[in-house]
Amino acid sequence: MQVTPVTPDRLVDEVVGLVEACPGRVRLAVDGPPPARPHPLAEQVADVLRARGRMALVVSAGDFLRPASVRLEFGREDPDEFLDGWLDVGGLRREVLGPAGRDGSGRVLPRLWDAVADRAHRSAYVELGGDGVVVLAGGLLLGRGLPFDLSVHLRMSPAALARSLPAEERWTVPAYTRYAQERNPESEADLVVLSDHPDRPAVRR
Repeated sequence: MQVTPVTPDRLVDEVVGLVEACPGRVRLAVDGPPPARPHPLAEQVADVLRARGRMALVVSAGDFLRPASVRLEFGREDPDEFLDGWLDVGGLRREVLGPAGRDGSGRVLPRLWDAVADRAHRSAYVELGGDGVVVLAGGLLLGRGLPFDLSVHLRMSPAALARSLPAEERWTVPAYTRYAQERNPESEADLVVLSDHPDRPAVRR
């Protein structure tokens, strides 16, 4: 095992390189808790791909949560439900990952559910094209059997995560700890990034 410190820009280049090695449509997961900054990384990767002539669509896992009546059935701060019951896995398969597959229709819905308003988004479908890339950004994505072609896992230790999260979100730390132990995202990811200090990432090879 080798750990290589990289700059944030170099990390973007590494992820872009993984995508560019794959012909046709690509479904990329950028998996990590909010302090590890999965969404900024996803946006930067998509920007580079677009600049090189490849369509890229960033989708937030936060726009594919289940309705509040379901995900909050056991309270607003239940870490087990946060891990197992918040994400609308079926919606992601149906509206994003299935259509974005090589044999899919290419017609992707970028947002499904507005968790703040607790109602469906009124988003238009996007035509992905024959070599388009969907970048799904969010936490707790791996180990669910979702059909990704590539995945990046931004790893944070429980201590670093607890220090980095706002006080009102620290109840989620046990969910991320269970996730690491039970779903072992590091074994599934194509690229593991040590992200205790997101400004100074390191790639584990």
